[in-house]
Amino acid sequence: MPTRKDSSRALLRHTVATLAYRAGKAVRGAPAEYAGFHAAPGVRTPAEILAHMGDLFDWALSIASGNEKWKSAAPREWDAEVARFFAALRAFDKYLASGKKLHATAERLLQGPVADALQHTGQLTILRRAAGAPIRGENYSKAEIVAGRVGQKQKPPKREFN
Repeated sequence: MPTRKDSSRALLRHTVATLAYRAGKAVRGAPAEYAGFHAAPGVRTPAEILAHMGDLFDWALSIASGNEKWKSAAPREWDAEVARFFAALRAFDKYLASGKKLHATAERLLQGPVADALQHTGQLTILRRAAGAPIRGENYSKAEIVAGRVGQKQKPPKREFN
């Protein structure tokens, strides 16, 4: 019978897969000018947000592995930044899947870096609309999201709407 600890880790992995699905949709097919879109003075560009999201998962992995450290990376070219984010997400999920000791609770990891990245995914989606390149809405409860599928490539939406 799974322990509470195993269940927490499983839910955290599903949350990371959910983030991959939603973030993938937010960045996929974005026009070239989207990366540098400035909504208003003092608002991060999509490239700056995505760089921060990569930083969040580098940090999450450092917390989980017991070597907590924060490093802010300068934004790269859009496609490189997208690749960096998904690589950091995969590395974090791989650690979770390994069964190695978590040096922080799943709850701490969720409330910190994971929840922050979910919020930033919403910002990317809003900025897509503001930049004139909206994504279609979706019934996310019907999406095919599974733990471990954390790359940019995801299953197609089952039920989108306008």
